[in-house]
Amino acid sequence: MSNLSLTRRDFLKKLALGAGAITVVPILEACAAPAAPTTAPAATAAPTVAAVVSPTVLKPSAPFKLGSILPYTKVYAGLGESITNGMTLYFDSVNNTAGGRTIDWIKEDEANDAQISLQALTKLIQQDKIDMITGIVNTGIMYALRTPLNDAKMPSVISNAGGNLLTRKGVNGNLKGLYSPYIFRCSFSSYQISNPLGGWVAQNVSKKVAICASNYGFGTESVADFKATFTAAGGTIMGKDILPPLGTTDFSTYLPQIAATNAEAVYSFFSGSDALNYVKQFDQFGLKKTMKIVGAGFLTETDVLPGQGASALDAYTTLHWSTTLDNPTNQKFMADYAKRFPNKEVDVFAMAGFDAARIIVEALNAVKGDTSDQSKLLDAIRAVTFDSPRGTFVFDPNTNNVINEIYYRQVKQNASGGYENAIIGKTPQPIKDPENV
Repeated sequence: MSNLSLTRRDFLKKLALGAGAITVVPILEACAAPAAPTTAPAATAAPTVAAVVSPTVLKPSAPFKLGSILPYTKVYAGLGESITNGMTLYFDSVNNTAGGRTIDWIKEDEANDAQISLQALTKLIQQDKIDMITGIVNTGIMYALRTPLNDAKMPSVISNAGGNLLTRKGVNGNLKGLYSPYIFRCSFSSYQISNPLGGWVAQNVSKKVAICASNYGFGTESVADFKATFTAAGGTIMGKDILPPLGTTDFSTYLPQIAATNAEAVYSFFSGSDALNYVKQFDQFGLKKTMKIVGAGFLTETDVLPGQGASALDAYTTLHWSTTLDNPTNQKFMADYAKRFPNKEVDVFAMAGFDAARIIVEALNAVKGDTSDQSKLLDAIRAVTFDSPRGTFVFDPNTNNVINEIYYRQVKQNASGGYENAIIGKTPQPIKDPENV
């Protein structure tokens, strides 16, 4: 890997730009969804940290140092645990080696905090001298880390954060794409999940839909993507967008606002503990009697569905995976996961971690563990393709974003009395994220 010639002063300037991304995200999101003012993790001044330098080139026989930044505390702690479990499952299957090198995995807590994540990134690169980084759940935090990662020329395999701008190019008004040749995303974009849902809801559920979504980067981007196809198909947005802050536990302030719209359905984006609380309280408030729930698949994903129970019944969502996806790779993945982690439900985040680990291993095998030529390593990542639990995995070489087949799902009760996201259809073809903003 080539050495990075950054002075301490230069890096601190770049780091300040990274932290500043948190403060400009609301402007970017407001352009994407004018009716939806947003919030994001607060940032004040860039932390005082040591200058980042690229790791020293290691011989193929030396350990390959992989850093990860994932949430193990706060609202998305369950997501971080699942991604970590999925990666662990795959790394264990290859004896934690790839390309003849042992994988030395160093984990840091994202903590739903931009400043903490920026400090963790600096430690991983400067002190731990990592060769590659993976993880990142929160879109706002990913936007903050993008510039330091790009400037450090750090190969990155992002296993969750789905903000559209991350893998897009070009400029449209005040929006600027954040594409970097060093950053790959193996999860999804908000466009891939919610854009196909809008038109489908207008045709199959209702043309009168309210909006209630978590007020941060990915939430408001998802709203904009849903609206684009929903209104184009003749749908009407009822009332103003209702945007609870990330980490809301009590939705009693917002549920009467949803009821007042007189909508027949409500599009919602929530994930993690927010999704668990929202769906249960939506039902307890009585809204489920008159409104259908539709939304991005994280709303009823299996990390929260057991806790939601009957409250989630009949909810319509879209996602690139489900436990009911019937293919041999998915069945084996779920069986192996259940055996390795019997006290943790398998979910889409575990699947993303499983795939992220495989991408890393496949790329290292392709270059036979020799990462001295970074361009060859990046080409190897870009060329990775395999049979994933979600279906065929392949990157779009123009964006470094995964191409996903998207499934339409409905929560149904299964034969054992539990609940599952039954697949009721899929997009006519796999969905690429647009290359330009």
